[in-house]
Amino acid sequence: MLRRFRYGVAGGVIALMVLSAGNVQAQRAATGPPDWPCVQRLIPELSWGTLWAGPSPEELERDWWDDEEAARVVRHAAARGTSDQEALERVRAFLEEVDSGNEERLTLLFAGLFQEVNRERTRTINAVRRYARGQVERLDAISELVDTLEELRSEDADPERIQRVEDELFWERRLFEQRQDSLQALCDKPYLLEERLSRLVREIQTRL
Repeated sequence: MLRRFRYGVAGGVIALMVLSAGNVQAQRAATGPPDWPCVQRLIPELSWGTLWAGPSPEELERDWWDDEEAARVVRHAAARGTSDQEALERVRAFLEEVDSGNEERLTLLFAGLFQEVNRERTRTINAVRRYARGQVERLDAISELVDTLEELRSEDADPERIQRVEDELFWERRLFEQRQDSLQALCDKPYLLEERLSRLVREIQTRL
């Protein structure tokens, strides 16, 4: 059974938690928008030129999905359920079937992987920012409950009413802390997607 936290000292512990969390978030947000909670610097979108040393994908005469085999590789390698190793093996299998130096097909493969992984990375970044805004709203709710509890205690309100507010405060605090513990894993996701893409691109460029 969970042990209930008793809010003596007029909710000072919760107030300290709110203040500390706010300071940490402010420090993290200094590296990006206010709703970016991660230590990692926010790069909203990747630039293909920082990853790719081959021909420009913007000068291709056809879209990457026009090459059916390359498109299948792209969709499999970029899928959420595909592990990094599976993605790498699928790309290597494709490369073994492509003539070395076939810049067009290699560039088509890169273009598809870049577009799909970058799109998933953008979706992940937006999800992290929504998550962060939800945490800010929870901090506001906790702060309001602390104020309510202070007021009830100062007025010697009905003990049952005080207990109800204490219970609500306990669970709000617990939910906030649980979600805060998950934040680092969420912050790592855009970086891991970028790492996957970089690894795949390096593999492709060995065949140029």
